[in-house]
Amino acid sequence: MAFAAQFAGVYLNFSPEDAASRSGKLAAFLPEGMDQQAGWDGYGKYSAVAVQPYDIETTDAQNAVVTVAFQSGPRRFLLSVPVYYSGDEAGKRFVVSGRPAILPAPAPADLPQLAKPETDDAAAAELKPQLEGFFKDYASGDAAGLQRYVAAGKSLPSFGGSFTFAELKEVVVPVGGATREIQAVVEWLVPTASASAAPNTTDPGAVGGRLEQAYRLTVEKQGDKWYVADIRGAGRRVG
Repeated sequence: MAFAAQFAGVYLNFSPEDAASRSGKLAAFLPEGMDQQAGWDGYGKYSAVAVQPYDIETTDAQNAVVTVAFQSGPRRFLLSVPVYYSGDEAGKRFVVSGRPAILPAPAPADLPQLAKPETDDAAAAELKPQLEGFFKDYASGDAAGLQRYVAAGKSLPSFGGSFTFAELKEVVVPVGGATREIQAVVEWLVPTASASAAPNTTDPGAVGGRLEQAYRLTVEKQGDKWYVADIRGAGRRVG
């Protein structure tokens, strides 16, 4: 699958200006006697990004069709690549054994809504100022400040200044005991590539933006305060 994905990265990107370079790169994947451009006539342009292994169908111990996913423009596609494997004294070797084929990728899955859990608004109100302080120091990398919000015996890494905390948009706290799994939606300030960009610039890339993300946290109540024991991606959205 890795071999097919590497091949797809070369095969799916072509233009007349790069024809010779592409042919040289494809030689590492093609058998002797096969068309050096693998079926391309040398005209037109095509480009692909986000090339990733997707599936594999083996027909025997030496032959398989590997499917690779990729993005071209606004659409996702699949590329099927026939591959031959030879394991001998020279090591594990692969070669593209036939013409590839581009196919449309499946449409996104239909995602049913999950019922909202029963929430504890009082605990959410208690947690909000604690979480605001936590995320501020989690972003800045203030280790001493961050530790004030982390449960005893725990230690968490931080962004170290890669982002800046902007706002805690939402906190969902289910009913429960002293230890709970909660969700928080946070808005980060994304830095601009140039710190000296003019405030009235018309280039969106030169202005710091905002990025909204969701996290799942394990929180523990110790005394009259809540502390963070763990943080990870929130996963599926509820409600």
